[in-house]
Amino acid sequence: MAVFMASLVPVTAFSQEELPWKEASASSQAYHKYRQKTTIPPYGLAKVKKLISGIVYLENDGDNGISGLSNKAYMALSLREKFTYHMIHAEVSSQNCDVSPPILDEDKKIFGNLPDAFDEAAWSERQENFLVSNRDSVLALIKASVSRTNRVGLNYKAAIVQVNGRALIPFLIETYKRDQKDYDILTVLMLLMKKGEYKPFMTSASFVKLYGSKSTYLSFIDHNKANEELIINRATAFYNGHK
Repeated sequence: MAVFMASLVPVTAFSQEELPWKEASASSQAYHKYRQKTTIPPYGLAKVKKLISGIVYLENDGDNGISGLSNKAYMALSLREKFTYHMIHAEVSSQNCDVSPPILDEDKKIFGNLPDAFDEAAWSERQENFLVSNRDSVLALIKASVSRTNRVGLNYKAAIVQVNGRALIPFLIETYKRDQKDYDILTVLMLLMKKGEYKPFMTSASFVKLYGSKSTYLSFIDHNKANEELIINRATAFYNGHK
């Protein structure tokens, strides 16, 4: 198997010593589960699952390793099959020792960052390169899938951010407005504005709170109508300025 290095490492969980342990409310726990949902693409799914089941995990330094297809098997996949493979399997594994405390009032917050899409794993460099090199195809496949299910899975959100998919901003806003339940779509909009270094957002109080020097991976702003509309209006202006 060829060696490929990871350029994206899962975020280390906060230790129990850093944050007090307190059970979240039922609605917060339900929203936490809702946020973790990924989308399974249909393209060559049975074939890809069978290949994944035969992958041998290669340990690196004890806590990290790779579990990817050989280059020969990988290159034999079609573009759509590679898309399915990347959306359901991340090739780099990294073990976290600490268990994160529950996030309180998760259902009332708009976070600055997305949860990890693959738990203790992340896309390898070749996976990231594929996604970026095939940006238009990847975004088209995501758009077609979301149009069928009306859900933007966490893996899809991560891919949109990874490929800097600002072309999907109007579609993401339209999808969010259907039921206004998935606040992580708003997070994707902010991450795209951050990637694009959109000045009206970069100089805002929201940006300082979410991404400034005192922010953490779990920094958030309250979900309310004003913040929701502000994010959507800024993202729309950002998109219109970059068409």
